[in-house]
Amino acid sequence: VLLTAPHGHVFHLELGTAGQWPARNSCICVEFQCTCGEEQEMGKLCFLHSSQDQLRNQEPSLLDTLCTGSYLDVEKTARWLPMLVRAAWTSLPESAAHQLKVLPSSRSCRLHLTDSFNQTVFLEMMFGVQQGDSDIFLSTQQTEAIFTSSTTWPQSCAVAEAAFFRHVATHAQEDSFHLRCMQACACILVGYNFSAYKLKTVVLHLLAGTPLESWHKSILHQRMDDIVQYLRRFLEEKHLDHFLTGNEAVPAEIVLPQGFEVARLLSLFQHLVQEPANHVWVLREFKKLQDR
Repeated sequence: VLLTAPHGHVFHLELGTAGQWPARNSCICVEFQCTCGEEQEMGKLCFLHSSQDQLRNQEPSLLDTLCTGSYLDVEKTARWLPMLVRAAWTSLPESAAHQLKVLPSSRSCRLHLTDSFNQTVFLEMMFGVQQGDSDIFLSTQQTEAIFTSSTTWPQSCAVAEAAFFRHVATHAQEDSFHLRCMQACACILVGYNFSAYKLKTVVLHLLAGTPLESWHKSILHQRMDDIVQYLRRFLEEKHLDHFLTGNEAVPAEIVLPQGFEVARLLSLFQHLVQEPANHVWVLREFKKLQDR
């Protein structure tokens, strides 16, 4: 869900560690913006230049509702959106045949839909603030850290990566099975210490390095084996690059922030370099996977 600053406010994105990607400890600073010249047209007073007494009868500002201090708060935002969903749900035609339940979540909006046949669908909506006009966002996604501050918005490439999959879909054959391959491998890896994001990164690298016509359903098993072998190679090397940074295979239609291509890159397997015992254990787990 794309978040934009409401009227009279402006977002300033404060990225985390300079030159490092992804910027994990980023924040979104919220400031008032002068709207004095628009008061009559908008029917609202300027938050920046009006007194508290003057603003008493006006709806509260974003700083008063969804911020902690001057920073947009993920948890407050995650509590706010479900209220809007509940309010809008009854006016939708789907509400007549589906039961909606909002599930608890501190960093997203999770929904449980049940139809008249007792079939269920789970939906999870993440929030994001766009970084300039690029396909990179500061998002509410959970980090791998034990504790993540409610004002921390990690940098996310999910939209840009989805754009690459769409790019592949427009150039691949109609019966291309690249997404099915990834889904099948994800099912195989359940129960092993390999995250879905790392698997997606492996598939992105493989897609960029192989002819798209080779993803035909007739050789599905061969491509799945390629994914597993790619993963094994990256594990043995203890190095897996993020897909979008410094990669000439990224199409020009995917817009990246200035300087993104030369950002200091952290390998997704950096922890295996720092923890040799963990690397040995992961390789052992991978061998079990191959022996299945």
